[in-house]
Amino acid sequence: MIGYGIIVVLLAIIFVITVKAIKIVPESKVYVVERLGKYSQGLRSGLHFINPFFDKISKVISLKEQVVDFPPQPVITKDNATMQIDTIVYFQITDPKLYTYGVERPISAIENLTATTLRNIIGDMTVDQTLTSRDTINTAMRSELDEATDPWGIKVNRVELKSILPPEDIRVAMEKEMKAEREKRANILEAQAKKESAILVAEGNKQAAILNAEAEKETAIKRAEGQAQAILAIQKAQAESLRVLSEADPSQKVLTLKGLEAFQKVADGKATKIIIPTELSGLASLATSFAELNQKVELKKEQ
Repeated sequence: MIGYGIIVVLLAIIFVITVKAIKIVPESKVYVVERLGKYSQGLRSGLHFINPFFDKISKVISLKEQVVDFPPQPVITKDNATMQIDTIVYFQITDPKLYTYGVERPISAIENLTATTLRNIIGDMTVDQTLTSRDTINTAMRSELDEATDPWGIKVNRVELKSILPPEDIRVAMEKEMKAEREKRANILEAQAKKESAILVAEGNKQAAILNAEAEKETAIKRAEGQAQAILAIQKAQAESLRVLSEADPSQKVLTLKGLEAFQKVADGKATKIIIPTELSGLASLATSFAELNQKVELKKEQ
């Protein structure tokens, strides 16, 4: 029985030793192993065996990118204005050994380094430059922090200025300036709109006047062409009438009657005195007699 108990104890000791010797490291983690108080190795993800008597896990380090949001820091600009600037640092551990033994309290060291670097950069800028140079400040801080943290096994990937708060009086002045600038732009846009509207109206009036003038011109041309064609037609008709009359060989009485018709057209005007040629007087008296006889015949018919 005693021998059986010893075997059980030995098996239990071997089991405990084996469990302590086996280390399973998760993905994106590193176990820093110390042997007798001295750095031995860094265990990456996977299955590992260590000496349970002399080795121990001193630190577990994550290789993921980490984000640290530091509280706002008071920073004095070149023109002696105190700004409250809130920064965010994105960093990643690249060397677990340097991160473990390179610096005490690495996060606190990064925070202090960020504050001093920010003061150095902002100290060479005015308030306006600080508010309009976020990308420049971010790039300069990332470069300096990455170089300073390299001996600590840390790589700074990105630095962002989360907020920049100028003093109250400067904020009020900036708001007034922005309001004045917005009103100025609004007035400029309104003036440009009125100008463009006036130009369009003038262009429209100009085009309308041009079209009206062209229309009047076309109308005058068409009227003149019509009149010319009418005169031409009358001349042709008169010429044709003379030709037909000439071919008919009219007698003297017919010619006298035609002359009387022409004389009647002349008399339709505003002339107050008309001179009748002697050769037409007989014909005129004949026409008068014929008219009187025609009236007597009409009266007898009515009776």
